[in-house]
Amino acid sequence: MRWLNGLLAGLLLLVQAQLWLGDSGLAQLARLQGELAGKQARNEQAREQNARLLAEVRDLREGLELLEERARVELGMVQADEIVVQFGPRR
Repeated sequence: MRWLNGLLAGLLLLVQAQLWLGDSGLAQLARLQGELAGKQARNEQAREQNARLLAEVRDLREGLELLEERARVELGMVQADEIVVQFGPRR
């Protein structure tokens, strides 16, 4: 019975040693969790930058269209490759 207790204690120590010191142990888990946290932070920064860039592109597109429309309506401006035909009242 003593040898069985000794064998079980030895196996328990072996399993514990692999858990704490092995390649797939707790140290590896902590390292991987640290890497994951860093990558998640970089992903969040990239998402924020993408959102800022998208808003800037949207503003540039909509802003130019708005300016162009206002210039056409209020100032009567045309683009270089356009032909303007005006109709006056009939006499």
